[in-house]
Parts: sequence; C-alpha cells; structure tokens
Amino acid sequence: MATFADWVEGARVRTLPAAAAPVLVGTGAAYDLGSGSVVRALLAGGVALTLQVGVNFANDYSDGVRGTDDVRTGPPRLTGSGAAPPGTVRLAAFASFGLAAVLGLVLCALAGTWWLVAVGALCVVAAWYYTGGRTPYGYRGLGEVGVFVFFGLVATLGTTYTQALTVSWAAVAGAVGIGLIACALLMVNNVRDIPTDTVAGKRTLAVRLGDRRARLGYVAMVAVPLVLAVALAPAHPWALLTLLLVPVVVRLARVVLGGARGRELILVLRDTGLLELGYGVLLGLGLVL
Repeated sequence: MATFADWVEGARVRTLPAAAAPVLVGTGAAYDLGSGSVVRALLAGGVALTLQVGVNFANDYSDGVRGTDDVRTGPPRLTGSGAAPPGTVRLAAFASFGLAAVLGLVLCALAGTWWLVAVGALCVVAAWYYTGGRTPYGYRGLGEVGVFVFFGLVATLGTTYTQALTVSWAAVAGAVGIGLIACALLMVNNVRDIPTDTVAGKRTLAVRLGDRRARLGYVAMVAVPLVLAVALAPAHPWALLTLLLVPVVVRLARVVLGGARGRELILVLRDTGLLELGYGVLLGLGLVL
C-alpha cells in the first residue's frame, strides 16, 4: 500500500515550483497594466498547482497501465511500481482536475471572463491526453508543444487577462519565456528516459532528436528566456533582474551537455523547476517596478 511519502513523490514535487512561475509573471504584467489583484492571482495559482498535480498523477496512471514505467531510471511511479491501484491513481488525477475546475470557475466569476471556462476545459483535456487515450500526443513527440501552449502561454496570459482584461507585449514575452523553461523541464526528464522510452515505443521529442540534440535543445530552452527578458529592458529596465539567473543557467547547461545521466538528471530536473520559479519571481518583480 502506498504511503503518504509515496503519494508526495507521485505528485512529483520537484515540478511544482514551476506552477507558480506563470502566475507570477502574469500578475506582474497585470500590475504593470495598472490592474493587479492578489485574490485573483492566488486563485490562478491554485488552478496552476492543481492542474500540475493532476497532470503528474494522470501521467503516472497512463504510463503505468501501458507498461512504459515497468523499467525506470528515475524515481518509481505509483502505478508502475504497484504501490497503488491504477484506479486510485486515476481518481487522484481527476480529483486534482476537479479542484482546478472549481477554482477556475471562481476566478472566471470574479473576472467576468466566462469564455475562459472553455479554455480551462481544453487544458484538462490536453492534460489527460498527453499520455492518456488511444493515441497520446506525448508519445508522438508533441509533449513540448502542449506544455508550451498550456503551461506557458495560457497560464501566463490567462493570469494577466483575468486581472487586467487585456494583455501586453511584456506579458507575451514573459509567457514565451515561461513556456520554454517549462518545456526544458519536460525535455530533461525525457532525456533521462530515452533508453526506456525507446524500448517502450514512447517517441518523445527527446527520443526523436536523439541524446545530443535533445541536450542542446534543453540548453536553448533555458537560455532564450533570458534573452527575452533583456529585450524587455528598454521599456522595463528592472527585467534585467533575471540576469541574476545566468550562473544557474550556465551550470545547468554544463551538467546537461557534459553527459549527465540518471541521478544527476533528476537533480537537473529539480533545479530547472527552481529556475522557472526564480525566473517568474524576478521577471514578475521587474514588470511591477
């Protein structure tokens, strides 16, 4: 029987700091537009966090029942390891999605943006079919597309829009930056799993690119967001605060390009999540100041 610690591990807490990043940037952009709201920001954060947990449990369930997780180089999964029944893990995923839906409805009601309910429903569908259903798009090398759109553009711009009822170019640039780092999280996770995913027939983007090009892709994904922040500097000089993250990006790039595997990449995964959180804090602050 799965312990509480097993469920915490199943929620993949290393990825959770990234859930706050789009909300921080989106809220910073809203304050820059003169319409920030702490209450709506907290609700958006709740939606982002519960969706992230739901995605993690959904992936655990779907990969587990397909047998993709029978052999893993990373931490054991709830379903694949047999620690929890598949139905229970699936229920945890949909409970998380349900809580996200409730928080999203409250947010839309406060903002008067009911059309965003349809966008939220699409987010849940995309979260489930990443590895779920008969033809999961995550198994076809399209996972990064979904992450960029939903955990980058939609999460960031949705946060701004529910507070300011408009978006700005700063919000768009921040959304792209957040989306790229979120993709880097997925990329480094999949680089670690290239050997087992190849055997299981899971054709992630990392598998399609091959080990070396996937690692180069990761470096681009963590470096370009800093370039975007510099591009915002003429109008938002404090966006240059994000350059404090240059040493972190350089260190992560060296580790990944140096051929890190297994446990080392698990640490890179954790630190990439923290990098996304740091980017959200610094760019969000830079847009407010």
